[in-house]
Formats: sequence, C-alpha cells, structure tokens
Amino acid sequence: MERAHSLLLNEEVCSRLAEHQRAEFIFEWLNHLKKLLPATDRVRQNQRCLVDQLSGILVGSPGPPTRWLLAHCLAMLYRLGDPLSSSLLVDRCNDIIRSRDDSPSGLPTRLAAVATLGALYEQLGRMLVGSFRDSLTNLLKAMKSAESQGRYEIMLCVERMLRGLGVSAVSCHRDVYKAARTCLTDRSMSVRCAAAKCLMELQREAAFLWNSELENVATLCFRAFEGSNDNVRVSVAKLLGTLLAAAVETRQPAAAPRQGGRGRSSLEEAMALLTAGFLRGGAGFLRASGDMLKGTSSVSKDIRIGVTQACVVFVSTLGGSWLEANLPSYLALLMDLASHSRATQIPGDAAVTRRCVSFILRSSLGSLLGEKAQTNALKQLCLVVASEAVYTKGQNHISSADVSASQHVLVCCLLELGGLVQGLGSTAAPLLSDSSTALVDTVVSVLLHPASSARLAAAWCLRCVAAAMPSQRSPLLDRCTERLAALKSSPDALVGYGAAVAALVASAQNCPLGLPHTKGKAVLVLAEDLLRSASQSSRISLQRTQAGWLLVSSLITLGPAVVEHHLPRLLLLWRCVFPASLREQEIELRRGDYFTWQVTLEGRAGALCAMKNLLLHCRELVTDHNIGLLLTPLACAVALLTKSLTPPPLPSESFGLVMNQLVSDLSGPDNLNQPCSDLTLLPPLCHHDDLPLVGPALHHTHHRYVEEQLHGSSVGGGSLDHDPFSLCETHDQAPPAPLPPPAALTTAAVHLFGAVFPHIISAQRVKILEQFVETVNQLKGQRQQTVQTHVCAALCSLLKVLPLVRGSLGPEEIRPSAVSLLSGALESSSPLLRCLAAEGLARLVQVVGDAGFTVSVSLLCFDRLKTARDAASRSGYALALGALHRHTGGISSPQHLSTCLGVLFTLSQDSTSPEVQTWSLHSLSLVVDLSGGLYRAHAESSFTLALRLLLSAPPTHPEVHYSLGRCLHALITCLGPDLQGDGAVVTALRSSCLVGCGLMQASPDCLVQARATSCLQQLHMFSPAHVNLSSLVPALCANLCSSYLCLRRAVVACLRQLVQREALEVSEHAVTLVKELPRRDNTHLGSVSLCADVTIKEVGLEGALFTLLDRESDPGLRSDIQETLVHMMTSSATSGKLGHWLKLCKDVLSATTDCRAPVGASQDEDADSSRDDDSSVFRARPESVGPFTALRWGTRRFAMACVCRIIEQCESADPAHFDMALAQERRLQESTDFLVLHLGDLVRMAFMAATDHSDQLRLAGLQTLLVIIRRFSDVPEPEFPGHVILEQYQANVGAALRPAFAADAAPDVTAKACQVCSAWISSGVVSDLRDLRRVHQLLASSLAKIQVERDVSGQLYNEAMAAMETMAVLKAWAEVMCGQTEANLSVSSLANDGTSSGSGGGGLLTLVQSDLAALSRLWLAALQDHALLTLPQENASQLPAAGGSFYTAETLNQARAHYSSSWAPILHATSLWLHSTGQHFLFLLFPCSLFCLESLKTCSGVDPSHVPSKSPEDVSSDRLHLILGISVEFLCSPHSQDQMENITSCLRALQTLLDVSWPRAKIGNDQALSVELLSVLHRLMVTRESPSVHLAVLELLRQIVTAAQEHVREKRHIDDGASEKETLPEFGEGRNTGGLIPGHSLVFGALELCICVLVRKLPQLSPKLAGTSPTGIYIQSLMVFIYSHPLCTRCWDCGTLVNATHLLSNMGRVCSVFACVHCVCVLSGDRAVDQIGLLTALTVFLLSAGPEVCTAEPLHALCLQRFTAGMDAKDPLVVSRCYQLLTSVFQAPPGIAVPYIQALGLPLVRFLQRVERSRPQSPEELLRVLEGVRALEALVQAADESHRPRLVAILFPLLISFLLDENALGSAPAASWSLHEAALKDLMRLGPQHSAVFRSLIASSPHLKSRLEAAVKGNQESLNTKASGANPGGRSGAKSSPSITLKTNFL
Repeated sequence: MERAHSLLLNEEVCSRLAEHQRAEFIFEWLNHLKKLLPATDRVRQNQRCLVDQLSGILVGSPGPPTRWLLAHCLAMLYRLGDPLSSSLLVDRCNDIIRSRDDSPSGLPTRLAAVATLGALYEQLGRMLVGSFRDSLTNLLKAMKSAESQGRYEIMLCVERMLRGLGVSAVSCHRDVYKAARTCLTDRSMSVRCAAAKCLMELQREAAFLWNSELENVATLCFRAFEGSNDNVRVSVAKLLGTLLAAAVETRQPAAAPRQGGRGRSSLEEAMALLTAGFLRGGAGFLRASGDMLKGTSSVSKDIRIGVTQACVVFVSTLGGSWLEANLPSYLALLMDLASHSRATQIPGDAAVTRRCVSFILRSSLGSLLGEKAQTNALKQLCLVVASEAVYTKGQNHISSADVSASQHVLVCCLLELGGLVQGLGSTAAPLLSDSSTALVDTVVSVLLHPASSARLAAAWCLRCVAAAMPSQRSPLLDRCTERLAALKSSPDALVGYGAAVAALVASAQNCPLGLPHTKGKAVLVLAEDLLRSASQSSRISLQRTQAGWLLVSSLITLGPAVVEHHLPRLLLLWRCVFPASLREQEIELRRGDYFTWQVTLEGRAGALCAMKNLLLHCRELVTDHNIGLLLTPLACAVALLTKSLTPPPLPSESFGLVMNQLVSDLSGPDNLNQPCSDLTLLPPLCHHDDLPLVGPALHHTHHRYVEEQLHGSSVGGGSLDHDPFSLCETHDQAPPAPLPPPAALTTAAVHLFGAVFPHIISAQRVKILEQFVETVNQLKGQRQQTVQTHVCAALCSLLKVLPLVRGSLGPEEIRPSAVSLLSGALESSSPLLRCLAAEGLARLVQVVGDAGFTVSVSLLCFDRLKTARDAASRSGYALALGALHRHTGGISSPQHLSTCLGVLFTLSQDSTSPEVQTWSLHSLSLVVDLSGGLYRAHAESSFTLALRLLLSAPPTHPEVHYSLGRCLHALITCLGPDLQGDGAVVTALRSSCLVGCGLMQASPDCLVQARATSCLQQLHMFSPAHVNLSSLVPALCANLCSSYLCLRRAVVACLRQLVQREALEVSEHAVTLVKELPRRDNTHLGSVSLCADVTIKEVGLEGALFTLLDRESDPGLRSDIQETLVHMMTSSATSGKLGHWLKLCKDVLSATTDCRAPVGASQDEDADSSRDDDSSVFRARPESVGPFTALRWGTRRFAMACVCRIIEQCESADPAHFDMALAQERRLQESTDFLVLHLGDLVRMAFMAATDHSDQLRLAGLQTLLVIIRRFSDVPEPEFPGHVILEQYQANVGAALRPAFAADAAPDVTAKACQVCSAWISSGVVSDLRDLRRVHQLLASSLAKIQVERDVSGQLYNEAMAAMETMAVLKAWAEVMCGQTEANLSVSSLANDGTSSGSGGGGLLTLVQSDLAALSRLWLAALQDHALLTLPQENASQLPAAGGSFYTAETLNQARAHYSSSWAPILHATSLWLHSTGQHFLFLLFPCSLFCLESLKTCSGVDPSHVPSKSPEDVSSDRLHLILGISVEFLCSPHSQDQMENITSCLRALQTLLDVSWPRAKIGNDQALSVELLSVLHRLMVTRESPSVHLAVLELLRQIVTAAQEHVREKRHIDDGASEKETLPEFGEGRNTGGLIPGHSLVFGALELCICVLVRKLPQLSPKLAGTSPTGIYIQSLMVFIYSHPLCTRCWDCGTLVNATHLLSNMGRVCSVFACVHCVCVLSGDRAVDQIGLLTALTVFLLSAGPEVCTAEPLHALCLQRFTAGMDAKDPLVVSRCYQLLTSVFQAPPGIAVPYIQALGLPLVRFLQRVERSRPQSPEELLRVLEGVRALEALVQAADESHRPRLVAILFPLLISFLLDENALGSAPAASWSLHEAALKDLMRLGPQHSAVFRSLIASSPHLKSRLEAAVKGNQESLNTKASGANPGGRSGAKSSPSITLKTNFL
C-alpha cells in the first residue's frame, strides 16, 4: 500500500494486481490523494493527468465508498486547480446518467457519475450555476426509472447541489420538493432517509416548506413514518421537528411572507400538526372519519413514535431558553394530547400514548433545562396536577371519560415530576416549603383520585421526593399513615394512601440515611389492622387486603435488620391467610362466592409477594426452620394453582403438579389467543452479542424508551396499575413499568419452568418436550408463533439454569424433541426468536456435553443450509453454526473450521439477500472469536472477503456493513499483538485493517461508524504505533456530540483508551483541529446539539467532556467520560497544565444558573470589621459564569472529586507544590505552575461546594476542605514569618462549615463537618482563641445537640444515623483533645481553671475544658458500647436487649461501622483525660459509673438500684480493663494497613494511661496481664513495618517494664539507708535457677520483643530477620533490655547485664555516644546491681565498642569511676574480679587500653605495694593479690618496647617483696606461702625474659639480691625434690639496657 501513497496513480503496479487488490489499491490512493491535494502546490501541473486517471476510475464501475471518495477528489481537484474545465466533466457525468447501459458495470458507473455531479456542485457552487437546471432535470428524469440505489444516490446528489448553490438554486426548489415528496414515502428505507436529508437542506433556503407547505410536508412525514425503521424515523423526525421550529421562530424576522404563504406560526399551530399526526396519522379525511365513527384507531405505532421523536427535535431545536419561556403553553398542549380520547381508546393505545408523552417530557424538561429552569418546570407541573386533581375532586358525578382523560394527564405529569425531583436531589428542598407551589399537598391530593393509575403514579412521585430529600420521608410517612388510618372506610383512600406508604417505606432500602425503626413498627401495626378488619366490611375488603399486604411487602424491603424483629408476626400472618392444612383447603374449594374468592386470592397473592420479598431482601433470615414454616402455605398455593385435591406427601413431589400447570400456561389452548411480548420475554435469554441483529433501536439509541413499544405486539406498554407491588421493588431513576398480567404470567412461567424442570422425573421430562413439539406442529400462523415463542423461551431458560445447578437434561430420548423445537424456531420469521433458538442450541450442546451430539447438530445445520431457500431459515442456521461452540470452549477442529468457513463465505457473498449476508457475517465473526489462534491461517482470506464486501456492498443496507465491522473487529482481536510485526504478511494484514476501518468511517450509518471506532480502538491496543492519532482524534471529536447514543459510546470508549497512553497528544490534536477549521465548522464540531454551550476551542477537549457528562444520562457512558477525564487529568495535571485543570474545575463549579445565595453564606453573627476581605469575595457570585452554563450538581460534584485527585497527585510530585517560598522562587526562574499558588482558588471552590443546596455537593466540598487543611496547614507564609498560609482563610473556613450545623442539615453532612472542624482546630493554623471560637461554637452546638434527649416521634432518619452523628461529634472532640493536649500534657493542665494564656496549646485547651466533664462521660459510654459491639457472635447474648448508650438493638449492625471508625481517637482522648486527673483518678472516674447506670436505665429500662454497687476501686478497675480490653482486642487483629492511624492512637492511649501511677500499679501487680500485653505488642511488632509503630511499641514496653520494676522494688523493700552490704530477698523472676518460662515470664517477653528489633541491626543473631530500621528503635529496645534486669533474681541479672552490654557495645558503632552514656548511667545508678556484674558488663562493652565511643566523655569518666570503686571495694572477691577484668582491658587495642592504663596503673601499683605490709590471710585475699599481679603484668606487656624496661623495673621489686625469708617459711600461713611460691615462679619466668633489667636491678639493690637469694635457698631446702635451681642472673646478662625511658613515671 505504500506504492499508493503518491500524487499520481501508479498504473503499472495497479495493472499487475488482482481485481479485489486493485479496488483496495485504488481506494487507498484516493484516500491519500484526499489528504495530499490541499497540502501540495503541484495541483495545476498535474491536473490534466489526474483528471484522466480519475475519469478512468469513474467509468470503471467503482463501489460505493470508492465513488464517494472519487467524487470528493475530483471536486477538490477542480476547486484547488483550474475550474474552467469542470463543465466538461459535468457534461460527461450527465451523459453517463442519460445512458441506457443495463450491463452489470453500467449501474456502478451511473452511480459514480451521480456522486461526482453532487460533489462538483457542492464544492464549486455558483461556478456551475449555468448548468444546474439541466443537471437537475437530468437527475430527476433518471430517478423515475432508477432502482433504489439510484434513487438514494440521486437524493444525496441533489442535497449536495443545494448545499453548494445555496440561494442560487431557488428557481428549482419546487422541482426538488416534488421529487423529494415521492422519495419520502419510497419503499426503500434508505431512500426515505436520503429524501429527508435532501429536504433538510432544502428548507434552509426554501421558506415555503415551513410556511405554505408546512401542513402538506407534515402529512408527508406522517406517511413516511408508516412502516419505517429506526433510521427513517430519526431522519424524518429531524426534518419535521426542524420545520416546525423554523415556523415557530423564523430565522429571518425581517423577511416578509412569500406570496401565497403565511407568516410565523404559533406554538399552538405547530403542536396541532403534531397532535393531528399522532391521532390520525397520514390518513385522509374519509379514512379518519370512518375510524372515528367505528371507534377504532388505525394509527400505527410507527407514526406515533415518529411524531414523538419529531416533537423532541422541535423543542430541542428551539432550545432550553425558548422552552423555559413557553413552558406553560407547551405543557398544556402536551397534556391535551395525553388526554385525547382518540389516543387512549384501548389500554394498549393509552400505554403507548403515556409513554410517548413521558418521553417528550423527559427529553425536554430533563435534558434541555438547567436546575433553575427545572425548578420552574416543577412548579408548572404542580399547577397542571393541581388543576386536574381539583377538576375531578370538585364534581360529585364524574364521567368515566373525564376520569380516563384526567388519569393520563396525571400519570404523565407525576412521573415527570418524580424524575425532575430525583434529578435535582436536595436542591429541590426550597420548593417543598414554597406555599405557592404546595408540591407535597398537590401530589398527596391525587392519592384520592378515582383512577388507580393516577394514585399509583402519585405514590411513585412521593417515593421520588423521599429519595431525593430523605428528610421528607418520615414526615410524609407520618402524614400518609395518619390519613390511611383516618380514611379506612374509603376504597380510593385505602389504595392510594396504602400505595404511598408502601412506596415511602420501600424508598428507604436504597438510602443510607434509612428510616426510623419505630416507623416500621407502626407500618406493621397498620398492616395487621387492615388485614384483620378486611372481613368487617365487604365493600372495602378487597382494598384493605391489598393495602395491608402492600405495606407488609414494603416493610420487608428494609432488610433483615428490621425484619428479624417482626418475623414471628409475619409468619403468623402468612399462616393465617392460607389454610392450616390441605384438607381445609379442599373444604374451601367447595364453598364461597365470586367476591369472597376475589378477596381471598388477592390476599394470598399479596402474601406470596411478601414471601418473595423475604427471599430477595432477607436471605439471612431464611433458615431451615423458617423454610419449614413457609412450606405449608406454599403447598396450599400450589394445590390451589393446580386445582389438585390429592396433595403429594412431600413438597418436592409437588414439582410435577407445578410443571403440568406451567405447560398449560405456556402451550395450553386457553392461552393461544393471549398476546406475546417478545421484547420482554426473549432478550434476557438471548446472547447479548446477537441482539444487534434484531435492531439497533432497542439497544444502541436513547429512543429505546419508546421504540420498544413497536415490539410489544398488542400487549401494550408497562404500567404501574398492572402490579402495585412493583412500588416495593428496587429501581433506578426510571419508574417501574410492570407488564400486563398475561405477559407477566408468561414471563414468570418461563422462568419457573427452568427452575422446576431439573427436579421432575425423567419420564415427565420427555413427555413435556414431546407435548411441546406436538403442539407447535399442530398450530399454524400467529398462534403457532406464539406457542413456539413460549416453549422455546422455556426451554432456553432451562438450558441456562442447568449448568448453574450442575444438572442434566435427562435421558437421550429428550434430545430429539429439544433439537426439533429449536430447529423449528431457527426457521421462524421473527429475528428475535431465531437469535433465541441459536443460543438455545449452543446451550443444549453445552448441557449434553457429548462430542457426537455436537457433530450431529453441526451436520443438521449444514444439511438445512444446503436445502433451505428462504432467507429466514438460511440466516437462522447460519447463526446457529457460528454460535454452536460458544459455551463449549470454542472450535478446536481445523476440519470443522474449514467447513464452517466454506459455508459462511458462500452465504456472506449472497448479495440477493442482505439479511442472509448480515447473519452469516455475524456468524463468521463468532467463528473467528471461538477459533482463537486456529483461525490465523484463514485471516488473509477473511480480510480479503471483508474488504471486497465493504467496497462493493450498497449503502442502502447498513446492517451488512455493521456485521462486516464485527468481523473486522474479531479478526483484529484474533491477530492480537502479532499486528506489531514488520513482515510482509503482517504489514499487508495491518494495512487491510486500516483500509477496512477507513471504509467504515466513511459510511453514513452511525452504527457502522461506531463499529469502525471500536475497530480502531482495538487496533490501537495491539499496535499503537500504526494508528495515526492526527486523523483519529479529529474523527472522534467530530462525533463526540453525535445525536446517536451508540456513536457517542464508541467515541468516548476509544478516547478513554487513548488518553491512558497519549493524553497530552490527544488533547493537542483536538485543539489543533478546531483552530485549523473555519468558524462554521468548529461550531458544529464543538457545539452540536448536546454540547451547545461549550466548544473545544474555548475549553479544550476536557471542557467538552465535562459538558457531555452533564448532558448524558446513560450510566455506562457517564462512567467512561469520568474515567477519560481522570486519565487526562492524571497525565497532565502535574506536567504543565495544573492551572488549566484548576480553572476548568472552577468554571464547572461556578456554572450554575441558581441565583440564590449559598446556604448560610448570607449572614454571620460573628462577623466584625476586622474580618478578611476574602470572605466577601467568597460570598459574591462570580461576575462571569465562564464558558459553562447551568451545569447540574452531579457534574460539579465530579469536579470537586477532580480537585481532590489533583491535590493527591501533587503530593507525590514536586515538593514546591506545598512550599510557597520555593514555588515563588522557582516560578521566577521557570515557567512552572505549582499548587500552592492556587490555594485561594482551592479554598474558593471548596467554599462554593460546601455552601451549595445539594447535600452531595456539600459533602464533596467539605471533603475537599478537609484535604486542603490537612495538606496546607503547615505551609508557612513567606511574607509573615511565624504564620502559615492558611491563616488568611480562617473566616472562609468558618463560613463554609456553618451551614452543615444547621438544624435541618443531614446527619452525614454534619458528621463530615465535624471532621473538618476537628482538623481545623487541631491543625494549629489559628492559635488565637477569638478566631477559633467561631468553629468551636459549631462543635459545641453539635455536642449540645447529641446530649439532648431525642424525640422518638420526631426522628427523621434511622437510629443508626443518630449514632453516626453522635460518634462523629465525639470523635471530633476527641481529635481536638488529642491534638491540643498531647504536646502540653501535665497533671495540672485542666485544673488551671482558665489561667492559661489565650494563645498556644495551653490556651487552646480552654476550648475543651468547659465541656470536658460531659465529654468524658460520653467518651466512656461510647467505649463501653464499642466493647459490646465487638463481641464475637457466640457472645451476642451478652448484648443489652434494648441497645447501648447511643445505638438501639434494631440498628446494632448498622451502628458497628460508625463505632469502628471513631473509637480510636475517643480511646486516646479518654486516656488523656484520665492522665490529666493524676492522683484524682479514682475520684473522677467514679461519677462515670453513675452516668453509665443512668444510661442503662434510659436504654434498657433496668433500675440502677438493682445493679450491685461497686467501690471506686472496682469501678476504676472495670474502666481500666475496658480500655485495656478494647486495645488488646484491636491490636491482636488489625485488619489492614488502612488502620495504621487506629494502631497509633491505641498505643498512644496505652502510653498515656501508663503514665498515671494507679493504672501503672494495677498493671505491674498483674504479671499475667503484663505478659499478655507484651505478647500483643510482639505480634504488632512482627506484623507492622512502620518505624513510628515500632517506637511506640518499645516506649509502651518500657512503661510496662517500669511498672513491673516498681512492683518488684516494693516487694523487695529496698531502703536507701540499708547497711553497707545489701541483703535483698530472692524476689523476682528466675528464682534460684535463673530459668524463665516462656508465656509466663515478663522478662522473657520483654527480651523477646527487644531481640525482635535488635536482630535487624545484628544479623548474626538471626540472619533471616535482619533488616533496616531507624537507629532510635535499636537504642530504645536496648534500653528496655537493660531496664528488665532488676526484675530478675541475683542469679540471673548478671547474665542479663552482660548480654545487654554486649549488645550495647555492638550498637555503639551506630548509636550515638549519648545513648551509650545513658545506658551506662542506668547500669551504674542501679543500686540493686552487684559490682561484679556491673564491671563484667562494662568490660564487655569496652572490649566490643570502638575507641571513639569508649574514650568519649563522660562515658570514660563513668567507667573509670566504676573500676576505681571496684578496686577500693572491701569485698576481696569484687577486687579480684575487678583486677581480672582490668587485665582484659589492658590487653585491648591501644586506643582503648592506654587511657585506662594511665588512669588505673598507679592505683594498681600502690595496692601491690601495700601487700608487703598486709599479707593475705585467706584464699580470697590471696586471689586479689594474684589478679593484681596479672593485671600489672598485662600492663607491662601492653606498653611499648621502649617503655617496657622501666615498667619491668617496677614489677620485679614488687614480686621480690612478696617473698618470705627462710625463717618465715616454716611458720607462714598458707596464703602467704602460696603468694611466696607464686611470686618466685613469676620471677623465675619473667627474669630470663627481661635479663638485662633484672641484672641491673639486682646489682643496684643489694637488699633485693639478698632477699631473693634467701628465698631461693629456703625454697630449695623446703623442696628437696629439686636438685638445683635456676640461675636467673646468668640468663639475664645478655640483654642490653633500654635506650628510651617511659613517658609516665608510675613511681
């Protein structure tokens, strides 16, 4: 295809291609030429060559897309080049048109000439005006003998000629009009559409169409509607509506009327024309008069639906402003139509008329008007309703005709009234208080109307009012119940007010605010009273019975929370309405008259409806016991239904009887003449992919509401009076439309057939299906189709149910009957029935699950396709062939696939039957989907077929193109990511995809264009690089505001996908497109119909999407638009378009026509002269409303959600978004926008939303304000140091919050406002009490509100809403308490009585102080409620029977969620309050028990005097365990990371509580409780990776250990003045053995938790658990490790200290020196620690830590102090251990050892010098001396080589001094002898090592020499075993004396 991308056609390449490839090549070249011609400057040079090539294509029989593109290129070529020779081409085209060539190639050539002629006149215009008349005459003459395609093309050609010539063609307007008149009623639907388009263009200049010929054109349009399809109705309705609009509002007011014409028409005249068409159609006078005389209506539904659509176009064209100005007249004329007798002669016609009028009202009032205009429309509708109600009420004798006319008007008005109220929501609240309107009174008055349909419509309207304004539900319910009780004797009042009460109760099921439980009780009492009194007056028995069961049914919709309290009474009612046994029922059947049985059946029908609601809404209550109670009534109902007098012994055996009745209902002779509603019965059973084959109007247009009336046969539309119980069902905004009883019975029978059939015996199954086959075969005509529809629907319902219940169809004998039924339906003339049969065959194959059966069904389809000749059979079997494997996993056989393709390829090329083509192509797409990768081998041939058909299929059959588009979509999906390849085959396939999409985009049909968009979207997903956005995005924007719903859906879905990848590119392409277009084009592009208020040029694609979102009502489309906007915003909000998005959201939020002031924004009782100017700015309405006008509250709420998303997105982006100084600095340097610079706009938007009349928008505004406060509260103001940027908006925050605290504010709004208040006060933005008091007063008012006893009779909402509001208020106060108290907590902070300053945290506490007494009681009560609500299900019996302090027993489940979201801050605040009490803990806690007793009396009726009294100690213990229990229960099982705030609050609460002595003592005394707390904390530490949580856990652990320490110290009776040797009792863990028991040991638990943290820094402890955490966590854990040692006995605490210091030394490399010093101080300061353990721990620490830690001060001084104390100790064991440890220290690296040698060396030498005077007398003293010697020896070895001789010179004399002379050896004690011997050995060992020093010392000290000699001699004498001694003097002479002296002189 790349060779086709040239200016001139490559004829050489084109000639070598095959025929189908040549057509594709030419189309691609023409498509490229269309884009190239406007961009090249070589047009004139190549014009002749191009004309010749294009002329050659013209006579080459081009297909429809090619001829349209060819015509466009030829016209553009002459317009851009030399236009003089264009007349030659015109003449040539006229010659071709005149030719009589009847060959197959002649028709396409003539059609191409016609298309070329139209394009030439369209683009060249007046340049060809000379030949216009001849060309037009030629065309009109040719049209007389042309076929449908020719007539279609000629009409399109004339339309283009008129568009190009404009007013120059005025002379031929009459001729065109005459030709179009004929074509407008042509038998071809496409010709009718083309004629309507031609007349649309003609009416632009031909004023006679909407003047003199208006009535004739209207009659012609009515005739065109008859027998039309959806496209014709849309086109003709557009024509008729536009003409009427032009007649009513002339576009040329200055122009005088033409001769023979008339001036401007009035609205009455226009509506009279439409009404005439609606009533009489296009019939002449004689026919209409005959029908009038007969009393029948011959007007088809096609005409009435077409007139309905024309009326909508008429009003839409005039616009919303015109409608608002002429609304009274417009409504009056519409109501005249609704009440006309000819439109409501029979029920079916009346239903159609009401639906048509309702559609007109909904499309005009609901779509064209803004909120303010809709409010005015509500008033006008109320006036109409009031006039009709007064008219019927004021007359005693009203004729049935008047009642009938009145009821239709009332039904239409009331349904629209309800729709408008639902759309407006709470913004319609002021209308209810408007006495001039009296909306509620007006609607309530209709409840007494004689017609049931009017009464039910009024009930539905009241339900809409309650749904829109939940505050009105309870007052309305009270009003209606009172009137119902007072008017029990009026039949109309019983039905009307009963329906109203039921509707109001049922409306609460979808409302979160709910209904007070007392209202439900009252409704049940009223229902019971009505049912009991039904037999008292036969005149109103029927009405009382119906009303009673209607109330019961509505009550059950409230759900199990309400129904479970009334279930016994309901079961009793059901038992009473049915016979107690089947024997009693047998007796009943033999007596009773007609009226008695009518009342009885009505009661039992109502009881069964109530049972159905129980099963639907209260599944939890349907237990086995309750089912058993319901079986008897059901058995009686079945027996009555089947008229069986021999009941089966088991309920399951009644299925056979039920099945017999179902068979009779579906195929019995009594039901053959009943109408069949295919539309309601069959579509739910068909596959949704097959439904487009039936007709797009039912699924892809917004006209479905009226279009579905065409498929209802004679059934008529749905109406409320068909089933009043539908008021109790769950509905969206559309009113319920139950079917007439016959159709409803058939639908119910079909569904029940599928559910019951699997439970009957096999023999009966076979018999039933055989009976169905026989019945169908015996009947003919319409009766056969009716039965066939019923039985096939029943069979498909069965086949759909069987896989769900895993059941089987039955024996093999049943299969032929099933196949026979479905195959017969495949040959039906009903397309819907054929779709059903194809789906049924597919499900039959799935249920049977036999490969042989599947093959047999496939062969059946093949055989029938070979023999069938009618289009219906061929299309049905073709569809079955494709759908056969839909539910069996797809096609896996290549042979079967090839066979299917051969058949379907052949059928799809049958141009003689477009229906067969459509169905076979659809089946082919199913085969492609079901084959998966197996189909890739056939992809090329399929693409060839699809392109050939797209290029050749006539445009008069768009359904063929739609199926081709589905095939193309399936092929793209089949190829998938392979489309990204670069191979030749893949490139060709991808090119075929693009060409196919281009062909469908050029189609005039909207469904085909939508399918093309879907294909391009799919192609973009798999191969985005090959989809040209520069051409795709403009095409999408052009159709964004199409009048066709299907096209808008496809466009928005495609945009949603595009913006996920290329949001910026899509937006730029859209804006660039609009800028490049001329003004006339971009107005149509950006402001077509739905988007008339905004253009893409003004606000971009985003603004157009916002406008489209505001206009759309389709839920799926609205969701796609929102997702598209979110993706666009996410991609560009932080990348340069932040200001654009914020401005867009601001414009959307400001776009309202409501001129009323915001709620609560008009007055401020606290305002003063010093208030900021911003408040006045925020209160003023914007001077310019911006590009948007009259946007609804739903769109503005979404804009607020977008603002919150933008703020959230900026949090993860540039930090400058929340830093004013940095943002201002960077803004000067670069063109970047930051969020903080738009803070004023953010606050303004939040203010505007928070003060709106819509509750939903107020909630969104308050949420936005909350986000703003939380995110900007700490942003400083650069211009005013010490202040934050939000401080300037404090007045606006207060004004935004005030409306939410009004008396009539909804509870959810008040709850959200409380959250904002607490955030504002706690944020610290404002520290001045005077400024905070405004917001504080709002919170104080809410606190006072919840303390007031609520009036049960005046409750507006469910009791759970009161709990929600109460918990929100208490939570807000708790957050204020936590935020302002925690940093300034002290024992006397609250006892200061207001003496604190007015600023700062201490001053802010005064805001809470005045209400703290009440708050503390309420907090404790809330915690008690929460503790009860968290009990497991098995402990539910412990819950109070009457509920808790703030919830009732009936709303227990709903209240749980509100407590769950509020308890954590309340728990923390309660702990802070208890902490503030200090020593008055018991005193202040005791009154709370009195409050709880009062609450107990109030809630449960229990007398406090019967409650056992408790001491303050017991009460305090209970409260302490309450707090601990709540905390432990939550911390044991936190559910998700979302509850991290609750975890933190819970831990802080426990920390605060343990800071008080009394709770700490209670926990310290209870070791089991302490161990349990440690276990919970350990679990929390392991499961949460938050550093803040870890620190909080360790701090709490420290407090628990401290509490235990205090308890241990108390038990050990430690006295500061104890004796010098402490004698402590053996109290603590470990006892004598030192062992700890896991699970029972506090120390073990504490150490386990500490190790859990420490292993993250010391991986050698546990490499698997190693991790990274902040250093502070390790220090904290180490401190706890050290604190735990006093809890152990002496035999274990030493090891604890050693381990602790070992860990501390390892941590010293990463921890701060201060932390190490603190740990050593702890170790040093504890008197309970023995010195040996302490010194050992210090030694371990010094040997493990680095020099930078050990030598740091004051750590070094503290260590020296402890070692010095150890050396001076009186206990010789301590001294010996100290010297032993010093030996290890001296042997450490020099960086650690030298400071200790220098400090402790001299005391060591002095100690050894004293030994000579005081020799050891015991082994302990001996050990002390020997360890000292070892220490000194280690000191010598640690010295440098140059310093060592001087130290040795000190050591040797000390050793010699230890020796005894010969006289003392014999009498010396053992210790002295041992010292002597040890010293001698040391001398003999060390002397040879330091011989030089030794020799010098002996030589210079004779007394030492003599003492040594004497000692040696004496030793030898005492030890005769040694022969000779060593000669140390001889070995020491070889060394030289040292040359360097020591630095320090130890002597």
